[in-house]
Amino acid sequence: MERLDQLLACGAPQAVALVERDRRLTYAELDARVSAVAGALAARVAVGDRVAVWLPKSIECVVLLFACLRAGAVMVPVNPVLKGQQVTHILADSGAALLVTHRARAAGLGEAPCPVLLLETDWADLLAAEAPVPDAPGGAALAALLYTSGSTGRPKGVMVTHANLLTGARSVAAYLGTAADDHLLSVLPLSFDFGFSQLTTAFLSGACVVLLDYLTPRDVVQACARHGVTQLAAVPPLWVQLAAQDWPAHAIAPLRTLSNSGGRLPVPTVRRLRTLFPAARLHLMYGLTEAFRSTTLPPELADSHPDSIGRAIPDAEILVVRPDGTLTHDGEPGELVHCGPLVTMGYWQDPVRTAERFRPAPAASRLGGMAVWSGDTVVRDGQGLLTFVGRADETIKTMGTRISPTEIEELAYQSGAVAQAVALGVADEVAGQRIRLVAAPAAGLDPAAAEAQLMAHFRKEAAPFMHPAAVVWLDALATSANGKLDRAALRERFGA
Repeated sequence: MERLDQLLACGAPQAVALVERDRRLTYAELDARVSAVAGALAARVAVGDRVAVWLPKSIECVVLLFACLRAGAVMVPVNPVLKGQQVTHILADSGAALLVTHRARAAGLGEAPCPVLLLETDWADLLAAEAPVPDAPGGAALAALLYTSGSTGRPKGVMVTHANLLTGARSVAAYLGTAADDHLLSVLPLSFDFGFSQLTTAFLSGACVVLLDYLTPRDVVQACARHGVTQLAAVPPLWVQLAAQDWPAHAIAPLRTLSNSGGRLPVPTVRRLRTLFPAARLHLMYGLTEAFRSTTLPPELADSHPDSIGRAIPDAEILVVRPDGTLTHDGEPGELVHCGPLVTMGYWQDPVRTAERFRPAPAASRLGGMAVWSGDTVVRDGQGLLTFVGRADETIKTMGTRISPTEIEELAYQSGAVAQAVALGVADEVAGQRIRLVAAPAAGLDPAAAEAQLMAHFRKEAAPFMHPAAVVWLDALATSANGKLDRAALRERFGA
């Protein structure tokens, strides 16, 4: 049975696997450190125990995550931006047997619900350990608990197997064309499935990963220039910011693969990225933590279909179904259902929510088995390309008409007046709901000028029932721990 940590043998021993600031680690050095730390962990925890890693993105963090797998433990990567209360919930919910973190973070926890190792005092001992490494399980065995950002209720841990992650790495490496001479810039949290998959995709291909905890979008541009980055992945809020940056030619030239997931990328941003990076392949993707990744738009269609999320990735079967489970016709909205080997095991110790999202595949499925019923509405066209419409629980119904928030947001971006936008439905006695737009003005516009430009565009391009009844202007919209727009927080604050 294959284990995820065995990917470290795919790279040439002397090739650089990881870069962090001025530090570099070859594949041979990374593999040796993982083995040493795995032995130390195996002396402290049992096979199947959960080990939480709450650290900034760093060489030590990557070593620990893969050492957990080699020791037979289940890794629980914790987003470094989370605070004590959130982390305590993850530790308690996962039943973590061990936490590895920094002293300052541990101090913010108070009394941790499990033993704690501190990087400042324990790292040297972990590296120096000579304990034997167990014959750890792989394949269908649990490899990780990836905690979602908790848009509904408290964060829940998605149970991901070695096979899920290995299949995902092979699929993504294939359609992105990742090769040994690639340099991937890691700007997303390693606790985020999209961010962690950059490691697995790179290691499978023998490529190099440049780790970056950035403060501003300019830091990303500078890192691309400094390290000759060839692959860059981000979520929509960051892409919007990066598209507005002044990119020097020597940062643009090496980039050959760009990818987006974690939400729909506004069409004006797609156009801007295609203008900025005309030689780069732009992959517009859709993913679910519960099924790793689902679709990608072939890069050659980015100009002609900038609003599409594409077709199923290799090893995924994607169906669009009606409420009764039958397949929709082309042009008919339906729920996206993901079938195949990328479907994970469900939510950790949460059979109720697992049963809601993980159900038998529709009868028309070729692969069968358990499927992820996404709750997301999409439309398939005659070419088999999918377009995201929205989530069922976010649909706005005004004056008897159902409206996708995505459509309102797209109109807002097209106006050129907003840098960020989220459309919400607000209860109204007459209309049922009215549209409230929460937005950040585009650079160089104050709220008054932005609103005048925005509403002029709606009057010109949209039916009256689609016009926002009110606009709330903020300097910047709230984002989740993974960098995506935090719709749940915005809905709670402004949707009443």
